[in-house]
Amino acid sequence: MTHPAFEEVLAPNHYYDRNFNTDAAKILPGEYYVTARDMLLVTVLGSCVAACIRDPKTGIGGMNHFMLPEGGGDQHDMLSSSARYGGYAMEVLVNQLVKLGASRGRLEAKVFGGAAVLRGFTTVQVGEKNSEFVRDYLRTERIRVVAEDLQGMYPRKVYYFPASGRVMVRKLKSVHNNTILDRERDYGQRLKSTPIAGDVELFS
Repeated sequence: MTHPAFEEVLAPNHYYDRNFNTDAAKILPGEYYVTARDMLLVTVLGSCVAACIRDPKTGIGGMNHFMLPEGGGDQHDMLSSSARYGGYAMEVLVNQLVKLGASRGRLEAKVFGGAAVLRGFTTVQVGEKNSEFVRDYLRTERIRVVAEDLQGMYPRKVYYFPASGRVMVRKLKSVHNNTILDRERDYGQRLKSTPIAGDVELFS
């Protein structure tokens, strides 16, 4: 089955992290991962944002990595096409957490990313737009934010341990290649040329 570009897809990049001696999954733009196991989720963020959401009682948690498409009106308008995409990206993650056994009412979030690293790529501040959206979404859905590291000038590498909720963030102040920027530009171009996702029912 092929997935349209707007869909969040389960992260296929699994490896064993020798630094932390644990199984790990690498989350790329447009991907997510949810697990009940004690493992590591890793992503590298430029203008994109990642929501790390878990149920602290069960230890079930996950991470997504997404960017809002260009256009769609005010980021505060939850009915705009851009916000509908962001809502879809968030709901896929929350739905999978609930399906795996997390309690919707206990969920807590840590959010990262939204750096100003795509200047010249777009007429809007992509990182700021993504950051404002994820804050607004979590506030609207009453999911408690227990930590955040958003915006700024530098890309970030995020290490998330869903079982414990531990997060380590490293600012990438000297990036010697354009991998992060190229990856996010390609993702942004795919979003511009792909229909916005429809509504997704949110499990209660």
